[in-house]
Amino acid sequence: MTVRMRHAGRAARRSWVALGVSAVFACGGAVAYGPSTPAPITPAELSRVHDGALVAGLENRRFDHETFWGAVAPFLGGSVASRVAGESAEGREIRHLTFGSGPTTVLLWSQMHGDESTATMSLADIVRFFDESSDHPLARRIAEGSTVHMIPMLNPDGAERFRRRNAQGVDVNRDARALQTPEGRLLKAVRDRVEPDFGFNLHDQSAAVRVGQSSRGVAIALLAPAFNAARDVDDKRRRAMQVATLLIEAMDPLVGDHIAKYDDTFNPRAFGDLMGAWGASTVLIESGAWEDDPQKQHLRKTNFVGILTALDAIATGRYSEYDPAVYERLEFNGRRVTDLLVAGGTIAVPGLPHLVADLLVDYRLPLLREEGLITDIGDMGGAEAQDTLRVDGLYLIPTELALGEHDGLDVGAPAHFVVAEDPDGRRVRFVFEGRLPD
Repeated sequence: MTVRMRHAGRAARRSWVALGVSAVFACGGAVAYGPSTPAPITPAELSRVHDGALVAGLENRRFDHETFWGAVAPFLGGSVASRVAGESAEGREIRHLTFGSGPTTVLLWSQMHGDESTATMSLADIVRFFDESSDHPLARRIAEGSTVHMIPMLNPDGAERFRRRNAQGVDVNRDARALQTPEGRLLKAVRDRVEPDFGFNLHDQSAAVRVGQSSRGVAIALLAPAFNAARDVDDKRRRAMQVATLLIEAMDPLVGDHIAKYDDTFNPRAFGDLMGAWGASTVLIESGAWEDDPQKQHLRKTNFVGILTALDAIATGRYSEYDPAVYERLEFNGRRVTDLLVAGGTIAVPGLPHLVADLLVDYRLPLLREEGLITDIGDMGGAEAQDTLRVDGLYLIPTELALGEHDGLDVGAPAHFVVAEDPDGRRVRFVFEGRLPD
């Protein structure tokens, strides 16, 4: 058996063949972002600030409403004001946090998709920084130049289940026009109340997406969303592009050239797009994946560094010095790469002819590489996958879990197999239970 793997992260490609190891690292060149003077605080300095601001109890990205607010509660009520803005469909409190009293208004919201928690962790750390370090020069600049509004965990019912949609089965990010959900109505009400000059729409995206046509996995995708179908660029969208450029500068030391641009097709149902139409210069931040970071703690730090850098630049007006063309030149999110290719084996379903075929498998928990489901069966020559498991000369015998009720194999079934030297499974090599063997 040979295992070959490729993962998203700073290593654009890492492969193992037997015990041989090789690595190729992608490196970016110098970029002129616009400002002639350096930022008041560097990404390296902010990374160290984050080490001291990390909120305990959120090390596992699958946390619920009670866990999150229990972790954040010690840092509320001082420099950071907190109020209950409303309730979710199932009656969980959704809180609106405020810091600073400056003239420029900023609104950040996270986890409107319940299984996208990276930025929620980062906002917790930002709250702690604001509370414990309100006399820090960075915090003072932000507080004096802006009023920061945050709605962490907009969809607590989805977070409870760690799923995308709310308890009613609605994608809250597609409810900006109809406002059918209590969560969507709450976000719109806060927007109408504070009338933000800038907005930050904070999400996670698939771990399997590549930067353009490259082999580099996307760690961060940015978007200054269109506010109409023509994708016009007015002053407010240009400001969003300038903020996106400074985010590239701030995040580059942490994730390098693993930054891409999200598709800017206008969606009249999406909050990010309509926030722009309603008047806010809005930036979308999508956290993808990073090598050996299944709980997304490195991207938690990356968001912390990027968001605080952006808030500083917005509060001081420094963002206006940035060149939007740098953002415009980003490569778009590219193709999605299958999680796992199982290649070279013979599938032995009891009662059916043996089949020499490959399998494509996607994980239900991709960052943990667990709970694989079959997505295709047959000749997969030329298919690209993050990981490859070679089983040449071996038989794949589906378990009862894979065959289900109908004793046949099909896409969507759990990828559970006995891998053996013979079709009857007398000489078993290992059991594949929806994840790569150790």
